[in-house]
Amino acid sequence: MAAGGDHGSPDSYRSPLASRYASPEMCFVFSDRRICLAEAFLTADTILNTLQNISEGLVVYPKVRSLNSKVIERRIRQELPFMATENIIMAMVKAGGSRQDCHEKIRVLSQQAASVVKQEGGDNDLIERIQVDAYFSPIHSQLDHLLDPSSFTGRASQQVQRFLEEEVYPLLKPYESVMKVKAELCL
Repeated sequence: MAAGGDHGSPDSYRSPLASRYASPEMCFVFSDRRICLAEAFLTADTILNTLQNISEGLVVYPKVRSLNSKVIERRIRQELPFMATENIIMAMVKAGGSRQDCHEKIRVLSQQAASVVKQEGGDNDLIERIQVDAYFSPIHSQLDHLLDPSSFTGRASQQVQRFLEEEVYPLLKPYESVMKVKAELCL
């Protein structure tokens, strides 16, 4: 090393950390990592505080909730008849109908109903079309059952409930007192 403190070469200054590693460049890598990790944790903490601040401030207004329920209900009424066509075909086959004939009738009626929805902006009238078609008279009394939205979700609600009870709630239990703490973020 030069007597005057030659700072031009990488070997001119060696920190205690650098002496542990093969080259001085490794010291800079670990230095950057120490800074980046700390900043990453601070960023994650800020994001979580922001999320908590936003979610604690959410208010559900009953009228808006019922409006949302109406929107969801309308969406289900729009799509459910198309989803139920396979169930309708199976019910017709059980009642003695031909699968191919039933499939063709459903296809034609579905295209007509889809045209009303997509081109005219109207409501899905597939079920009304099925109800007035004499071919489907053997299953008219079953349509309400075939169109029950809960029959399309399977065991999803029980599986979610079981997962919450067996996995999520036990993990949250030790943190009940902490979760009651209100975070406030001022930006």
